[in-house]
Amino acid sequence: MYDLVIKNGRIVDGTGSDAFSGDLAIKNGVIAEVVDANSGIILAEKADNVIDAEGAIVAPGWVDTHSHMDGQATWDPYCSPANHHGITTLVMGNCGIGFAPCKPTEDAHQQLIEVVEDVEDIPGAALAEGVSWNWESFPEYLDALDQMPRAVNVAAQVPHCAIRTYVMGDRGANNERATPEDVQKMADLVAEGIEAGAVGFTTSRTELHKTRNGLSMPGTYSEEDELFGIGAKLGELGKGFYGMVSDWEDDAWREEMEWMKRLSIENNCRFNFILFYQTDDQWPRVKEQLEFVRKANEEGAQLVAHVGARPVNVLMSFHGTVNPFFLHQNFAPLMALSPEERVEKLRDPELKAAILSEPTPSMGIEIADRMVTDFELMYELGEVPDYEQGADQSIMAKAKAAGVTPQEYAYDALLQRDGKAILYFPFMGYDQHNLDRQFELLKDENSVISLADTGAHCGVLSDASMPTFLLTHFVRDREGEKFSIEEAVKLHARDTARAVSLEDRGTLEPGMRADINIIDLDSLTLGAPEIIYDLPAGGKRMFQKATGYRYTLVAGEVIMRDGVETDAMPGQLVRGAQPPPAQEWQPAGC
Repeated sequence: MYDLVIKNGRIVDGTGSDAFSGDLAIKNGVIAEVVDANSGIILAEKADNVIDAEGAIVAPGWVDTHSHMDGQATWDPYCSPANHHGITTLVMGNCGIGFAPCKPTEDAHQQLIEVVEDVEDIPGAALAEGVSWNWESFPEYLDALDQMPRAVNVAAQVPHCAIRTYVMGDRGANNERATPEDVQKMADLVAEGIEAGAVGFTTSRTELHKTRNGLSMPGTYSEEDELFGIGAKLGELGKGFYGMVSDWEDDAWREEMEWMKRLSIENNCRFNFILFYQTDDQWPRVKEQLEFVRKANEEGAQLVAHVGARPVNVLMSFHGTVNPFFLHQNFAPLMALSPEERVEKLRDPELKAAILSEPTPSMGIEIADRMVTDFELMYELGEVPDYEQGADQSIMAKAKAAGVTPQEYAYDALLQRDGKAILYFPFMGYDQHNLDRQFELLKDENSVISLADTGAHCGVLSDASMPTFLLTHFVRDREGEKFSIEEAVKLHARDTARAVSLEDRGTLEPGMRADINIIDLDSLTLGAPEIIYDLPAGGKRMFQKATGYRYTLVAGEVIMRDGVETDAMPGQLVRGAQPPPAQEWQPAGC
């Protein structure tokens, strides 16, 4: 009767219900039956294949709501490193950034590549070589994704940057005000994308997203008529959600939250927004925003705050994009060398003295300047990465204890592990030197775990590991407050799936998609991030693996076994919102 049975596992079904020992049967890519071990029912006798999950938890596959795989998904069927962390569905097109629609010219292609390279730190050469550009419209982009065999599932959102540039050309790129005709054309393009299978629309309103010419990303300053013109189209269609990132500066955040609420209610659509803070004095604002969301949702809005399991951070290394010395004149020439040659040069006492003797440079950009001066928020990440370290473990504190400058301590620390060592710099939201506030954000009933930025910030970030971190740290190892395994699985499976309108996955119930992780929680371990050079054109990225995922299944087929890819390609392009299975569902042949 069944294609596969997973037996003897500790089933954590994603609903938040208590875990139990039992078996799970799969037929035609969906879950056919789930039974408690005490039921006396033996499913394995009715299966063509059996996986013994003794000693492991059996959980739904993780749903990544915030990725930037828009380019990589066109050449990488695994969307690595997502597959190494149990992610079976990822949603891309976030922050208003993407590759469709796009005029079929080299200049238009390059314009979008430069935005993605500048804003998301994805190597432009890798995108230029890896992206095929066999599309112009957003539906054609979806068709290109659909035609490619893949291991994991992907879903796409229509990006504001691309449609604004497509409709308005340089006027759109320069953030000039859209005319009524421009707004209508953009809304029609969004509708075209939603009808073809996009799950939503996204825009960026943060000044952190700058292009190489110093301009904010297209759409950053869009007026209300443009934002609501697109929102009204979602309301007319009755499908698709709105997504946004913003700075929430000063008192303007209240006005912004008010129009988000109004847009959501008027158009009966979900509004996903990124919620973060930079310093202690902004924490009260975050609390007020969450209270606003609670009240707005009681009034009929559908606001969802997307928050991270870790603060916004940068991973520093001598081989990545940044380190405390990347602005120094004596360091800059080393980036033209091979990694091995660079490390050899950096070990030279004379070069070290020359770099350390330079006055601390300044770019006049706050975050860049903090990367070379803020040693109170820099930490050695370690071979077993530690993302929650106290003030006494900072580079500043260790340097004082060692009787050296923080620059010298950081320099020597980065040379550890043959120059592959990492400094962790949580530059937003870590003033308390702990993750108590992240825990509070994740616990809020109107938030969802997000912000992995999978596929982006290649030289400085590897937060695709968030689901693994959630289990290893917030469930198993943390000394402070923790989540139960049931809470954590629900956070990164059911809740994330519902936030992006995918109700056919995220729980282990009959009729749901058989996207499943089988995990040895006791031995689950995050590897140390390191720079590798496996993108097209030899592009580099920060890469982090995990051990402890025995199996990851998509649609009932094993795509990962003990951290190694199989040849199975059961993944799909997810076209639009997915309804839950019918209550009376039965597997074929039963």
